[in-house]
Amino acid sequence: MLDATTRSGGTATASPRAAATEHSVAVATPLPVSIAAPGAPVPAVEAGASVVPVPDAPADVPGGPLARCSRALLSPWSRLALLVVLLAAAGTSVLLFEPQRLLEDGWPPQLGGAAAAVAFAVAYGLCTVAFVPRPLLNLAAGAVFGSQLGLASALAGTVLGAGVAFGLGRMLGQDALRRLLRGRWLTAADGQLSRHGFRSMMAARLFPGVPFWAANYCAAVSRMGWPAFLFATALGSVPNTAAYAVAGARASAPTSPAFLVALALIAVPAVVGAVLAWRKRHHLRRL
Repeated sequence: MLDATTRSGGTATASPRAAATEHSVAVATPLPVSIAAPGAPVPAVEAGASVVPVPDAPADVPGGPLARCSRALLSPWSRLALLVVLLAAAGTSVLLFEPQRLLEDGWPPQLGGAAAAVAFAVAYGLCTVAFVPRPLLNLAAGAVFGSQLGLASALAGTVLGAGVAFGLGRMLGQDALRRLLRGRWLTAADGQLSRHGFRSMMAARLFPGVPFWAANYCAAVSRMGWPAFLFATALGSVPNTAAYAVAGARASAPTSPAFLVALALIAVPAVVGAVLAWRKRHHLRRL
């Protein structure tokens, strides 16, 4: 563009404003930048815009002190150690409180009727977990409550104690102890209890020879199910428990027919169990 005031002499001089306009350098306008959040969908942007993705945040690194402590406390051997401590404490409490004094002193007079039977069943179950012999508890049930109520409370305590021991062994000891089942006898017993749980537990309850607590914890280490274990325990314990309860109730008349029949029911399963063990001795030696 020529300035009108500078046309003299035929020479056109460009104005400073025009020169600056013509020789000016274009400056590019910055393009909009969209930042994408980690894990979020990328929004639609206008043409020419650039997207700068943000890298994902680093994940938490496992193996911290708290995680290591939790794994150590929940490990199979830690749970087995807890089971041993609980059983030792239960056995010590039995030695201190001497529940066998029920046979000498009788049940506390403050409790009576059904409430006393329920309390006795709970105490019975806890005592069996603490290795108190069941025959002693069955005699006490019969002596304190008589034949019928004593049998009911003793059976309830039997199932309760077996269930508590089975649950403790299954939760705290199974994972650690199953790794030790390497001997032929242990492997055979585990296979029998796992495949024929109901039948095996019925035989263990009907015929004496296997301690009550030992059968509970062996079944817990095996793969026997809860229903088979509890149902076989309830049915298989009836004859032996009834015999001891009647004997305890009739102990004051040792020559009565009821007492003699009870003694026979106690002795016959023991003899049958001994005969069966004798006949199976060759099979046991081959294991």
